[in-house]
Amino acid sequence: MSHYTAPSQIAERQLPYFSGKKVLIAGEIEDGFPLLLAKHCLSVAVFTTHYGYYRQLQQSSAVNCYFGAELTENLDADLLVIYWPKAKLEAQYLLAMLLAKLPSPCEVIVIGENRSGVKSIEKMFKPYGSIKKYDSARRCSFYWGECRETVADFALTDWFKSYSVQYQQHELTIRSLPGVFSHGEFDLGSQLLLDTLPYLQGKVLDFGCGAGVIGCVMAMLNPKIELEMCDINALAICSSQATLAANGLSGRVFASDIYSDTATNYDVIVSNPPFHSGLETSYQVTETLLHSAPNYLTRSGQLFLVANSFLKYPPIIEQAFGHCETLSKTSKFSIYHASK
Repeated sequence: MSHYTAPSQIAERQLPYFSGKKVLIAGEIEDGFPLLLAKHCLSVAVFTTHYGYYRQLQQSSAVNCYFGAELTENLDADLLVIYWPKAKLEAQYLLAMLLAKLPSPCEVIVIGENRSGVKSIEKMFKPYGSIKKYDSARRCSFYWGECRETVADFALTDWFKSYSVQYQQHELTIRSLPGVFSHGEFDLGSQLLLDTLPYLQGKVLDFGCGAGVIGCVMAMLNPKIELEMCDINALAICSSQATLAANGLSGRVFASDIYSDTATNYDVIVSNPPFHSGLETSYQVTETLLHSAPNYLTRSGQLFLVANSFLKYPPIIEQAFGHCETLSKTSKFSIYHASK
């Protein structure tokens, strides 16, 4: 984690400013900048919704790292640093949640790539105080502000969006937090995947569960399965748990950095995997998922995957399983299947 992203590079230009501060960092941070900052500050804490990043930072004693959909610990901090997330509503969520935990007045720094819409912070911050652009470089902006207003108590339940999904005479209620995939709609790829799945039995993993649409439909259509759902994002995990509860369904939902926390005896792995990491396109997670899948399946275990048709996943599945079957294909999506 020694190479810094562009937002961290612009923050590094202001390093002397951080001296003597008690800093809380949150948002779309992906590098080791908090470890550098810890050498200049009184204290550094990191709140992240990304389990992979949490696992990396946990290896260091220089910073305290917290993972979850909500920061529940009481922290002593006087400077909040937010790395602008890819979803504007998630930035709003982080501000409301974290400023409710911190004393007022509290200094706030917001850093982000210009193409991510970070300029929105100027209007978004008005209920809290004033904020202005302090520096810009590498197509990023660095904002400094101060929260002087009394911040309302934060209630996680206020941030869920609910919507209904119709599927094969069933109606499901989906509960979704800001920034979670499938936020407010039934993804067409997920629908095609569900249309293609056979009757399922045994232990089933919904990998990259998002708001829980695929897992909940599978549980409703196959009530005897032992359902597990995992995601790297704490907001997704919380959303899937809420979606299961809203529909009276049961399943185990947990955080996993690809296979870091999964079992090794699944009868079926089903996935509509992401191919974005922040603003960037990234295929690494899915490629690892596919390449290692046989190690996490039972002797006759099966893999079902939906992906954009232009993505070159069949050769990876063939290498892992010895074969790859295309069960369904549209102009946009393909459904791939392999079994041990």
